Amino acid sequence: MKALARLAANERGVVALEFVLVFPFLMTLLFGIVDASLLLCDKAVITNAAREAARAGVVVRVPQLAADAIRNVALGYAQDNLVTGGTATTPAVTVDQSSGTAPGDPLKVTVDYTYEGLVLGAAFSALTGPVTISATAVMNYE
Repeated sequence: MKALARLAANERGVVALEFVLVFPFLMTLLFGIVDASLLLCDKAVITNAAREAARAGVVVRVPQLAADAIRNVALGYAQDNLVTGGTATTPAVTVDQSSGTAPGDPLKVTVDYTYEGLVLGAAFSALTGPVTISATAVMNYE
């Protein structure tokens, strides 16, 4: 009877030891999934910001929006919707109207954003360098 009690106590100790060894890996996996999800969310936001700015620039308006106004549309959308985790980085917005602003001419809006990450993002960036998300939208003037 004492041998069974001693065996049960030893098994509880083994289970606790296994938990202590596996727990950090499980937490790393969990936070990695959260960071990857936030990265994909921010990619969608950056893509939508470029589209919103391009759409605002090509719509028939008198007078047409200047490059700075188009840039502000993208920045406003990004700042309202990006998930930053407390360290907000302003995206870089490039507006290319080099082909002209006549109907049928293309307007190109590019938004670049450096993803900081929430938990593991900073550690990952230290190993690989910053993670830059980029999106480009091209629409023709109406």
